[in-house]
Amino acid sequence: MATDARLVFRWDLDKTYLQSEFETLREMMRIPFEKAEDKVAAPGVAALIRGLRESALSRGRSLRVYFISASPPQIGRAIRRKLELDGIVYDGIVFKDQLHRLMRGKFRHLREHVGYKLTELLKARSTEPPGTAEYLFGDDWESDPLIYSLYADVVTRRVDPVELEALLRAIRVDPPLIAQARALAAALEPDDGVRRIFINLERPTPPAQLRGYGPRLVPTFNYLQTAACLYDDDVLSAAGAVQVARSLLEDSAYSPERLMNSLADIARRGHLRPAAATTLREALGAAGVLPAPAPPTLQERWRRWRSRRREAVGAIAPLPGIDYRTMVGLEIPADATTE
Repeated sequence: MATDARLVFRWDLDKTYLQSEFETLREMMRIPFEKAEDKVAAPGVAALIRGLRESALSRGRSLRVYFISASPPQIGRAIRRKLELDGIVYDGIVFKDQLHRLMRGKFRHLREHVGYKLTELLKARSTEPPGTAEYLFGDDWESDPLIYSLYADVVTRRVDPVELEALLRAIRVDPPLIAQARALAAALEPDDGVRRIFINLERPTPPAQLRGYGPRLVPTFNYLQTAACLYDDDVLSAAGAVQVARSLLEDSAYSPERLMNSLADIARRGHLRPAAATTLREALGAAGVLPAPAPPTLQERWRRWRSRRREAVGAIAPLPGIDYRTMVGLEIPADATTE
């Protein structure tokens, strides 16, 4: 990734930034009446966002942070206050107008977020300059893996506007949103903008269930795993990752052993390169977050050198195509057009 590329981080709110509870109707009804002080951020997430901004500013890089929520705008005041309390500087936030849908009798669309989020993402992308690098953050509670992956492939034109319309019809998205999404997709210049998609495993979903979305999508169990991948991508400093780890230790009762296991897990699943995992563990040890590792033996140094060399000369595998038609249960021919 070019070091001068503009960075954009887009975050979901519920279950990604906030530990929201809306499994029952009573919990859903309570959310609009919660105060900012009642809302709880996911462990480590505030430290991560602050670290991303500090890392970008220290390197003179352009950075934007946006939030997109499927919650109603009536909770906006409390959300903005919560972000302020957490020390989060952000550049925009959008909410879903649930009241408007209720007045139109669109009760089914209160819980249908694909069309809403996709059109908001496409509108936002249309305002970005070419080459903007995006990182997307969601959860496994509803449809974020599908929405974000589909958005990324629309931006690259792996999914063209006609195919997009067919997929959205299969999902039963509101027709006006389908038309809007198709028009927005057609107006975009193809751009390989989305670098990674991070899915917070809130349910938690077994990571293997998300393999169909390819290596661009990274399922994570905590924000140290997310921070480690962003460190590997050179958009978060080692100091920023240290702050995330320290937040988990001090605010969420994580143990050093659990942090070590988290790093080992994300590396084992192939989302964190071995050399980056090693240097990050060393940084965490030097900061006193993890036990300082013993000095490497000559054999370990040789193994690390060979690993770095393989990473430097190895070819990057092309991103495999995602079988969206199977995911949404679409059985019409691939070359079908709209009526």
